[in-house]
Amino acid sequence: MSESGDEIKPVSCTIKPPVYLHIGETKTDPAHSGVCVVDVTLPFGKPVDVEEITFKNYYTAYLTVRLLRRGPGQDTPPKWSTALRDLPLMDNPHTEGGSQDYYSIHRTQMQVEPDHVTCVRLILRQPSSAWLTFSLEEVKIYPHMEPDPEKEVSDWLSDLTLVDNHSDLEQGLPDPQTVSSSLQQMWALTEVMQSNQTTASIGRFEVDGCYDINLLSLT
Repeated sequence: MSESGDEIKPVSCTIKPPVYLHIGETKTDPAHSGVCVVDVTLPFGKPVDVEEITFKNYYTAYLTVRLLRRGPGQDTPPKWSTALRDLPLMDNPHTEGGSQDYYSIHRTQMQVEPDHVTCVRLILRQPSSAWLTFSLEEVKIYPHMEPDPEKEVSDWLSDLTLVDNHSDLEQGLPDPQTVSSSLQQMWALTEVMQSNQTTASIGRFEVDGCYDINLLSLT
């Protein structure tokens, strides 16, 4: 997973051993109880805004994701919320389809905003008795990163195509409306930079003491 060319590393977390649930007092084979719970605890005192959860399936048919989230106040106790309910991971619980596939759950798929998360609870279900065990492997949680205004400015400028000087000599000066549009975009960009109080430099277009109008044109 990457953003703007920079690789985002998963959050350091602790994945607790799976707990297989029993129904009633009968102690049957835990793998055949049909429900398993896996808790993923995040670093203590460092709530995480979750961007994505990735994992490899191992014969789990359905997945429910619950999040333990802190409230806006420091004294507000954290509360559990269901972010995703009964997501199908296998084509059919009794067949192999999807049983060992890789999956990714993005924050936009979740029913609640996965922000200020301290613990992720994965509830696994496998109603079929055809499989001896089921679980999730290689569970990773990636943090949500706010876009960097300075990086956005750099990306915007890199998208501007500078007109080749040689071709300009053959084609003449650029269209005045194109130049005007480019100037308006640069003015708007300057306003955005000032409002965000960034110190990013958009670079100078000065050539030998004057400003080359060709460098402001778009193709």
